Amino acid sequence: MKTFKGKAVVLTGASGGIGAYIARALAREGATVVGVARNQAALDKICAEVNTLGGKGLSLAYDLQNLAALSDLATQIRQGVGPVDVLINNAAIEKFRPFQDYSLDDLQAMTVTNLLAPMELSRLLLPAMIARKSGHIVNISSGAGKHGAPFNSVYSATKAALINWSEALRLELQDDQIGVSVVCPGVTDAGMFHALEIETSDALKITPPDVVADVVLNSIKQNRLEANLDGFTSKVFSVISQLSPRLSDTILQKVGIVEANYDCAQRQMRCQQASPVLAK
Repeated sequence: MKTFKGKAVVLTGASGGIGAYIARALAREGATVVGVARNQAALDKICAEVNTLGGKGLSLAYDLQNLAALSDLATQIRQGVGPVDVLINNAAIEKFRPFQDYSLDDLQAMTVTNLLAPMELSRLLLPAMIARKSGHIVNISSGAGKHGAPFNSVYSATKAALINWSEALRLELQDDQIGVSVVCPGVTDAGMFHALEIETSDALKITPPDVVADVVLNSIKQNRLEANLDGFTSKVFSVISQLSPRLSDTILQKVGIVEANYDCAQRQMRCQQASPVLAK
């Protein structure tokens, strides 16, 4: 897909974080952006920006944890914009915790939002793409999906599964001319990074959210299979972790990742105790 002009793009998690930056980038290229998120007011604001920037915005407030009714959302999408050209599965829940401190609700919410909802929404929209022999799915994973992040284990697990599912789906669809890309940002200067005032290790690369958005769009244009925003260092570390898991664990300890993530967990739990509704 060389151009987004006039293309219908479904973007989950569109109301904030990198989702908002992706929506703006699509708008500047003339796309019709169907923004999906829980917060109607925030969605409406982003869609207004999309219209101002040269695209067309449609906001559909929906809680992706309601898997059983996702078919209703798919129907609303088709009624609003017709056939979908691109699906960007961006919505995610991230909670830092010592594993034993997660609740069952935490496990279910993260697994459904981060993994099952992208699968189900893709399952619902894929038949029309296959029939037209045209379409692209982008799954936003994470550097944590490449190597498990301590005190962020459930999020890591869902993002690793997203990578593996993307790889398998890509091979299934190669004869149907449907592209499947997976994008793995590292620490991004948006969303959680700001909410928790995270202090990162010097070993971590901080990526501006507009750069992530550009990578997402270029992955579609170039039918790029996988994009890792942590760059060469991340690729080398992935190789080390495969060859010597013990060495990779030692490296994470030495560069302060374990300590930094523990600090994130403590901050987020304090935030939830102070304001349970806002911290969900």
